[in-house]
Amino acid sequence: MGDRGLPTIETRSLNRVVLLARSHALALAQRAAGRSGQKGRLGRRRRLAGAPGRGTLEKDKPPILGLIQRGDQVVLRMLANVQQATIKPIITAAVTPGSLVHTDEYAIYARLPAWGYRHKTVCHGRGEYARDEDGDGFCEVHVNTMEGFWSLLRSWLRPHRDISQNKLPLYLGFFQFVHNVRRRGKALLGALITALLS
Repeated sequence: MGDRGLPTIETRSLNRVVLLARSHALALAQRAAGRSGQKGRLGRRRRLAGAPGRGTLEKDKPPILGLIQRGDQVVLRMLANVQQATIKPIITAAVTPGSLVHTDEYAIYARLPAWGYRHKTVCHGRGEYARDEDGDGFCEVHVNTMEGFWSLLRSWLRPHRDISQNKLPLYLGFFQFVHNVRRRGKALLGALITALLS
């Protein structure tokens, strides 16, 4: 008996009971769902609202163009549509002519060389996410910097559900500012006040 008159149970025994109960509950849930022997998460997978495919303002999934220089500044713009005529002014205003631009193989970027940029691509459709072109063991051609940024942006926007399309550019602008000043806490507040007063 323990201190309070309750029976003492060894930690190993308790862990074993919990594991058995957990595995039994999982087996029951899988059997009820008709998934015996399958691994993975139970329950319904949450789907995004709207039709699949590229986003548009009409579908309530506005496209966002992101440009980032590795280890430097980011530019984010919400687009009305995903067309070359829409992205060209944004790219020419933000990227120095002659710069090397890495993208995926989406057709919208096909005219970058005609606009005065060097252009290299990775083909996600073939499972290519990074490529070492000069054999030094370092994958120079990739879009992982921007993909990582999208992941940060999505996780930052997630708590702010149902952002209106009118307000989304403000959220994007703030996140762009926070990324570009590279400050956190009180230092971020100081940079924000300085930017607002200038």
